[in-house]
Amino acid sequence: MSQASKQFEATLHERLKQSDLFRVYQDAFRTATGLPLRLVGADPEEWCLDDQSVNRSPFCEVLNHCKTACMACVETNRRLVHEASVSGPSTCHCFAGLTASAVPVKMGNVVVGFLKTGQVFSRTPDEQQFDALLGSIGRKNMDPETRERLRSTYFQTRSVEPERYSSMITLLQSFAEQLGSHAESLAIIEEGREPAAIAKARRYIHDHLEDSLPLGAVAHEAGLSESHFCRLFKEATGLTLTDYVNRCRIERAKKELLKPEKRVSEIAFEVGYQSLSQFNRSFARIVGTSPTIWRRDRFEEAES
Repeated sequence: MSQASKQFEATLHERLKQSDLFRVYQDAFRTATGLPLRLVGADPEEWCLDDQSVNRSPFCEVLNHCKTACMACVETNRRLVHEASVSGPSTCHCFAGLTASAVPVKMGNVVVGFLKTGQVFSRTPDEQQFDALLGSIGRKNMDPETRERLRSTYFQTRSVEPERYSSMITLLQSFAEQLGSHAESLAIIEEGREPAAIAKARRYIHDHLEDSLPLGAVAHEAGLSESHFCRLFKEATGLTLTDYVNRCRIERAKKELLKPEKRVSEIAFEVGYQSLSQFNRSFARIVGTSPTIWRRDRFEEAES
């Protein structure tokens, strides 16, 4: 992955975290389930404890101070994020026996983050399991006070029946799809802190999507040279002009595809593509499926 692509995904991930959609759902999920919820990136280090302590296991708080345990946690998260990237929503158990889950948030084929929850037992633990845990993290180097804090918080940690926990993950899957759609919108809307020339160029693009939109015309509208415009536009959006225009066209096409009376070929030309095959390729690359299948799935969802 290029550095520019990484920067674009990192920026989009941060905008999703700060969005009202995510924050409202995060609060609702925490309140309804009693579980923690975070939107994290692919770096296992980012999955460790941060300042978002709502519903977090007190046991994990104490365990985080143990270097061996923390390294084991990072390794668990590394495996979890890999499995979720490849196979979709995934659940695993850490060395301490706690359950953790990750649900990927995708914008088309691109994973822009993971909804992470867990830090619960699937069944109530016992003293034998706690003794085994102490052995795995080195009880000989542990003072009595730390041991007692670990024991106390270990048995304070919630237990959630597997069937109920699975239902919670199903809720996250549904929300991940909403976030993915929201990410597509965030990728092409103004952030409010960009140069006036770029904001002007964006408005011009949205008003002329049916036109060819060559670089020279858009740069001229922005009042910049082509080279200066390319650099400034990439810095402001994380995308090249071509990528940005394609995403705008696909977003408009998705709205038109919800109108059953319109043919796919008709929509392709309406949003600025010169051929149906070009439209199909762009749609599949950005959305992850063909416009025909995407439309069919939306209609089936509406009927169910």
